[in-house]
Amino acid sequence: MTRVYCSKGHENAPDNLYCQWCGEKLSQHQPAGKGIYPGMLLGDRYRIVRLLGQGGFGRTYLAEDINRFSEPCVLKEFAPQVRGTYALQKAEQLFEREAGTLYKLQNPQIPRFRELFRVKLQDEGHLFLVQDYVEGQTYRGLLETRKRQGQRFNEAEVQQLLVQILPVLDYIHSMGVIHRDISPDNLILRNSDSMPILIDFGGVKQVAAEAESQFTQAEPGQVPSFATRLGKVGYAPNEQMQMGMVSPHSDLYALAATALVLLTGKEPQQLIDQNSMSWNWRREINLSPNFSAVLDKMLSYRPGDRFQSVREVMQALGGTIPPVATLPPTQPPLPPTPPPQQQPTGVTLPLAPANKSIPNHPPVIPSPPVTPSNNSGRGWDSLLLTNIFVIAIAVAGVAGIGWVVNGLVRNIASRPQPTVKPVPTKTPDPEPAPDPQFSPAEQARKERLREIRRQLGIDYNFYVSLVNEAFWDRNPNLRRRTLSDEPRDEALRERWDAIASDLLDQLRFLSNSARQRLGFYTQADRDRFKADVNELRLSSRALNDIVDGEFFYRFPEQQGKDFLAKPIGQVWSAIADDKVNAIKSQTALKRIVFDPGATGKQVSGTLEPGKGIAYIAGLAA
Repeated sequence: MTRVYCSKGHENAPDNLYCQWCGEKLSQHQPAGKGIYPGMLLGDRYRIVRLLGQGGFGRTYLAEDINRFSEPCVLKEFAPQVRGTYALQKAEQLFEREAGTLYKLQNPQIPRFRELFRVKLQDEGHLFLVQDYVEGQTYRGLLETRKRQGQRFNEAEVQQLLVQILPVLDYIHSMGVIHRDISPDNLILRNSDSMPILIDFGGVKQVAAEAESQFTQAEPGQVPSFATRLGKVGYAPNEQMQMGMVSPHSDLYALAATALVLLTGKEPQQLIDQNSMSWNWRREINLSPNFSAVLDKMLSYRPGDRFQSVREVMQALGGTIPPVATLPPTQPPLPPTPPPQQQPTGVTLPLAPANKSIPNHPPVIPSPPVTPSNNSGRGWDSLLLTNIFVIAIAVAGVAGIGWVVNGLVRNIASRPQPTVKPVPTKTPDPEPAPDPQFSPAEQARKERLREIRRQLGIDYNFYVSLVNEAFWDRNPNLRRRTLSDEPRDEALRERWDAIASDLLDQLRFLSNSARQRLGFYTQADRDRFKADVNELRLSSRALNDIVDGEFFYRFPEQQGKDFLAKPIGQVWSAIADDKVNAIKSQTALKRIVFDPGATGKQVSGTLEPGKGIAYIAGLAA
């Protein structure tokens, strides 16, 4: 029997006129998806669990990633209503461009976009975007639950929501991204930490709408209007709904509308005077004067009367934008940082490295990662597990497993460890003082960044090169341009500083010694890493896999790129340095020793995301 679904993904019998779960009218009976059903495997990797929702441009499914121990994920189908091979190809090109933009968004309150893949079903091509699954309830669901109990959200709760989600909007706006579709349906309260998560970016819908508008033949005398009608009525401002114009204040308008819906339990259409287009919410609820004024300004009918940026809203609320971390919230506690080696002084953070003397260390010679070595003749086979949470290995014999453990079980004898290359002697910190013409806030920000960098022991010139590369990647039109000290570049300098702050946070996980060597790793170091693990009966391929697991977990945007010759490649080498030390200390290397007469052994354990352990196993001859 064919099932039908409402726009929220609720399953209904085919003869239902209204959704039995939410009451939505089922005027257009659409099945779960042509040829797609629970249990189906897409792309030889994603097993469909159920439909989550559907809209005009495709469906959204909950799936399990069988390559990651059935970890849940979300598949968003891209299915614009266009006809013809050329139109579909152009639509897919637009979608891939938008997906590339979303892939760059790395924020713990935004589901991570993993990949884009195509499958062919019943001779039709399907395009899917894969992203992390967030376990929790939407604010729409939370509101409906409260309404059934005669309750609403209170002012303190809504103010907290704004304070927690505004930094996320500030982050995406700094990346040139406008959400376009903020509403209670697209905010999830995550179960693990009770933080609001921003989902369902409207840019994907915009691409589909543009494709339909561009490639679908309109009726004579009719102007295609799909591309100008994105966003939810009442939540999106008038200029967005009527003319397709969006900017940061469009998202702020939608956020304020969301706040009032949570506070009153009524939809925007019930709160807006259709004659004056003004919001008449005060008859529903009393709020503090300051918060009332902030919401009114965010909801101004004229775009020029609204707050123009997140920072203006935060300032009006009496707060500031904290640095937005780009590491997932499951990041383990950071180790204490060492005290600064020198007393800090007032400095600035320009976009060009300071003039410096010739360093007393060899230059970094970029090279690819060490190649795998054939180490099978040592009597041990190595196994590698990375990027997973729960591990269970069973060795039950050659025929049942597909890999051979042969040779004698050998004890790893104590060996003299090679001398670790000392940290190069550094010249005095070359970071100059901040320009006195900078505002006090900017000077303080730069001094704070300098203090953090010095505490972490990161070389200044490497730091500038690393941040420059990240800044240019996000602003390709500014590549190779050095920002001036003039007021015209103040906003760009602030953006540069924000990236610097994120990168400093991301580098905290490295050991102190590895951080101090950033900018000084060479090919000789990578060769030494390979030799060290080979002596422990572990292949260099296994080491590379362990390092890649950590590196790509923390810097997923580098996947598929030739990064080792860039400043970020030094971070890969630093991770390798730490992993080799962990392998030597047996914390990242485990031996499986079978009991006499046994042909298998099961081991289990738990790893944090991005972590890896190599297993070596042997059978007595």
